[in-house]
Amino acid sequence: MKRASGVLLPVFSLPSKYGIGCFSKEAYKFIDQLKEAGQSYWQILPLGPTGYGDSPYQSFSTYAGNPYFIDLKTLIKEGLLTKKECKVYDFGEQADSIDYEKIYNSRFKVLKKAFERFKKDEAYDNFIKENAYWLDDYSLYMAIKDSKGGISWNEWEEALKNREEAALENAREELAEEIDFYKFQQYEFDKQWSQLHAYANEQGIQIVGDIPIYVAFDGADTWASPELFQFDEENNPVAVAGCPPDDFSATGQLWGNPLYNWEYHKKTEYDWWIKRIRHCLKLYDVVRIDHFRGFDEYYSIPYGNKTAVDGTWMPGPGMDLFRTIEEKLGKLNIIAEDLGFLTESVLQMLSDSGFPGMKVIQFAFDPNGGSAYLPHNYPENSVVYTGTHDNDTTRGWYHSTDKATRDFAKEYMNAQRLDEDDLAWDFIRLAMSSKANLCVTPMQDLLNLDGKARINVPSTLGGNWTWRMEKGQFDEETVKRLKRMTWLYERLPREVEKKIK
Repeated sequence: MKRASGVLLPVFSLPSKYGIGCFSKEAYKFIDQLKEAGQSYWQILPLGPTGYGDSPYQSFSTYAGNPYFIDLKTLIKEGLLTKKECKVYDFGEQADSIDYEKIYNSRFKVLKKAFERFKKDEAYDNFIKENAYWLDDYSLYMAIKDSKGGISWNEWEEALKNREEAALENAREELAEEIDFYKFQQYEFDKQWSQLHAYANEQGIQIVGDIPIYVAFDGADTWASPELFQFDEENNPVAVAGCPPDDFSATGQLWGNPLYNWEYHKKTEYDWWIKRIRHCLKLYDVVRIDHFRGFDEYYSIPYGNKTAVDGTWMPGPGMDLFRTIEEKLGKLNIIAEDLGFLTESVLQMLSDSGFPGMKVIQFAFDPNGGSAYLPHNYPENSVVYTGTHDNDTTRGWYHSTDKATRDFAKEYMNAQRLDEDDLAWDFIRLAMSSKANLCVTPMQDLLNLDGKARINVPSTLGGNWTWRMEKGQFDEETVKRLKRMTWLYERLPREVEKKIK
């Protein structure tokens, strides 16, 4: 990975029309602005369909795309919708936030109208065939789920829960139109994303995608392939994922995701993982793997426990998984999310993999000193962020952290005080000037926004994943400033640097 920089902005945060960011003209404009600012990467969050809680890390499928990201204006141009039809629905009125309830109650109704006008063609047929290995199960799952009021598959009648063929065939016949509707959504998603991705690459922008380590229990992956997970004979989880108690949480974090049956995965030479990563490589140019340490050891909490206190660490597949993936798919562009407490074995796995790890500026300023997150300690083979989607904005963090941390940060930067209007940029400068090969800055920090623009507060439900950038916020002045800093710390693409010289 060459010395470069990029911006973190979720697709849903784009200032598109109709209530939520999508693959609209605003996405293309953002790519143009990234190019103009001398950036090389656009990092996004997972693109999967979301459910209760709206988290992109709890998706109904590890393969499917979020239908909310389908641009309605494109469907209007294709003759599948009219402006009048789109105006009928309330997608939410706040330009700086998403109202997911309104999106849920309107988006699918509009897409259904487009589906009713859609004529299948060769391109559609090819997409269905090429993606049948996941699309058939996903579409059937969602159709059945809708027909039962949205309940999870473990609450379905035994015949459907256990995938008895007669029950599945009956569902395919009864729900044929709804199944086709979900396939149509995925076709439109794939077509629009592929075009946007290709455009980004043409402009010299690579997409950094995000792959959650775990899948949701309420999803097509677990229903279609229960053998991949630690389930009992009745397909209930034996144990679930989470994190142990620490200084931030006395009872730990109970995520609730099903855990993998790694012994089974090894027997199949990690076939499911190979398919999953191969699919990601179609969507993205670089893949950030969430919770990398979970491949070395994972925290196992007995199913039914109310907290994460009584969990135990269990061995994961380690480098065996990544060596197998490399054998099958070749050398991969992967970023390892290695944040938090790391054991010697995790550090060794990271070293053996050769993947760049992550550094976060907000974690650097322990008043006692010696933090591995201080910029002068970074190895070149790393990716530095001022903050991630799970952090407060840098301005919000600075004002909410303790005085000792703030004082240490100012001492490190040799600054008696930090200007409020420029606060986030002082920390962006630290990240940009570091030795880390790649520097990624969240859009909220480029805009110097306070904590109201935070994307997510871990272990909380409601009010997350809603922030949107308003039209015009990423203005010409900010673009020029970002380009200048990118040039100053030698992160510009070579062809851009040559033009400047």
